[in-house]
Amino acid sequence: MRLHWIAGCALWMASAAIAGETGAVPTQSQAQTAGIALQSESRIGSEEVSTSLRKAGLNLRSSSAMVVDQKTGRTLLAKNTDALMPIASITKLMMAMVVLDAELPLEEKISIGKEDMDSLKGTHSRLKVGTTLSRHLALQLALMSSENRAASALAHAYPGGFQAFVGAMNRKAASLGMAHTHFVDSTGLNSNNASTAQDLVKMVNAAYTYPLIREITTTGSYDVAMRGGPRRVQFRNTNQLVRNKSWDIGVSKTGFINEAGHCLVMQANIANQPMVIVLLDSWGKLSRIGDAQRIKKWMESSRGAKHRTAILSAPGNRWKTAVAVSAASGS
Repeated sequence: MRLHWIAGCALWMASAAIAGETGAVPTQSQAQTAGIALQSESRIGSEEVSTSLRKAGLNLRSSSAMVVDQKTGRTLLAKNTDALMPIASITKLMMAMVVLDAELPLEEKISIGKEDMDSLKGTHSRLKVGTTLSRHLALQLALMSSENRAASALAHAYPGGFQAFVGAMNRKAASLGMAHTHFVDSTGLNSNNASTAQDLVKMVNAAYTYPLIREITTTGSYDVAMRGGPRRVQFRNTNQLVRNKSWDIGVSKTGFINEAGHCLVMQANIANQPMVIVLLDSWGKLSRIGDAQRIKKWMESSRGAKHRTAILSAPGNRWKTAVAVSAASGS
């Protein structure tokens, strides 16, 4: 975990308030339709966290990690879940929800402009300035392959422009109860896009209620016809686990910038149970994948099953829950 960044960010967060109104409270019928439990508050002390991981026999490489039973909202594994840190391209899940909430025409053409070039990190893109693509394809490339120019163009094509889009992202976060989350761009390239594992569980839960986000983020690859000829270019999903037949993944997003480390969030069915997994600030490129594999193997083991039962039956284990309702870089 990058403590020097967190110290500075703590001062920034203390002085910055997330502007905007909270979203509407879902009706009972909407809640039943969504059927997804969200944990609204679950503070776990560092001693309890270390004890939980030690008993689980897991040595996770990610600085912050959280595994939540999606049906009950119960936390099964936790490590530094309230640590505030940059989230890199995990940001793009919120970007996609804001685009879809606006109900803008998905086949409408948008263009990649000079303003969509990455002047902050200097990342490369196969989408040249002047490229025209549908809003649907821009979402496909931004979510699946973490295309930063596509994510930026979606924000600039939003009614009111880029700043209006970022404002909508922060209002959406507030409506989901993500009290420790703040966005400044649609790509995640800016390290001031910050959140906690606890908040990101809520965001993944919300993203899961959007069928198009589920479809796009679990697509292994996508061929795109590039302008100027018949040549087609393959864009691949940045999460290799979606191409692994042993995994049943419902939502997926990776992220990386130097300040954030390697990150991964997923909804996945493991041991016949829907789970939300959040892994932040893993130093090695493959460590986030390794952590996910370790968690899956543990949860499918008899040891993991016993641990889950112990957590669910522990006396005094009370949880407040809310319900997420559907509104219908890094890599």
